Amino acid sequence: MFKILKSLSKSLGGSKSVEAKPVAKEASLLDKVNKGAPVTGKALPPKSPEELCGITPKMPKEEIKARLKMLFRRYNRSASSLDAKLRGEADQMLDAIVQMREKHFGEI
Repeated sequence: MFKILKSLSKSLGGSKSVEAKPVAKEASLLDKVNKGAPVTGKALPPKSPEELCGITPKMPKEEIKARLKMLFRRYNRSASSLDAKLRGEADQMLDAIVQMREKHFGEI
């Protein structure tokens, strides 16, 4: 047992200095869903609601409806998150979903 404590103390409070590795910026939730370009330090131009929702002009109405339904379920859950960034992205996506629904299926 003494050997275990000794090895734990070495690993937790070792005398070797650990260099901090640079952490790569993680892709936002919107970027993960849309599989867009990798996140860089440059500001990207705002995307249209069609681009955010992944809707193309050639998609049939049923496919659009299913896509909007899936996106709404996903982002409606995120809208009540404690993380302010995640909550902001969810609000942006929910606005885009509403715009697409009104455009393709009329007023709600």
